[in-house]
Amino acid sequence: MPSDGTWEATAPEEERLPCGRGLADVWEAGEAGDTDPHVADCPYCLPALDGFYELQDVVWRARDAQLSAWPSDASALSARIMDVVRLELRPGRTLPLGEAEEDAWIVEAAAARSFRAAAETLPGVRAGSCRVAPAGSGGAPRAPVGVRIEIQAAPSWDLPEVADRVRRRIADAAADDLGLRVAAVDVVITDLLDDPPPADGPRDGTDRSGGGAW
Repeated sequence: MPSDGTWEATAPEEERLPCGRGLADVWEAGEAGDTDPHVADCPYCLPALDGFYELQDVVWRARDAQLSAWPSDASALSARIMDVVRLELRPGRTLPLGEAEEDAWIVEAAAARSFRAAAETLPGVRAGSCRVAPAGSGGAPRAPVGVRIEIQAAPSWDLPEVADRVRRRIADAAADDLGLRVAAVDVVITDLLDDPPPADGPRDGTDRSGGGAW
């Protein structure tokens, strides 16, 4: 469920390893089985590729475990999981902390982890993919950022309410924990959980999240 504001992310920059190779290129070549003498001897490419293979193996085992239950969906599911793996493991762009004149930065992956953790402080909420990018189309290096986070929520939650409370938790985490200026937070509810209802989830429209409007 999007917030009232909208934000337009710039295209993500390609992450490069210290040796100069693009991380996505190394992963794609390894997935395709291409041999590269540089990768075999590189102290940066080789660990990156080994980590990718380990994750790929986990995905394949999960796919095989589900194959008997959903034979027609297993391949598509594993492909979607690998897409998420590639996206979520990228350190991402650097994002500005503090005021415009300061020179402090945080990588997107670290900010996203903080925002997922903030969302999950609400009972009956599980956070999924989280993307953080400069707000607006200009891509100014120290502009406020926009956040897009996917969550799953217990069915007892009022959906607009839980989206608003997640939005507030993320705004508080950005301001109080990180010092990151946030222009907008889009919350996408992707599924309902089977968990029991949250014990302290308000049903009277009262916000007790500890965060004010922003």
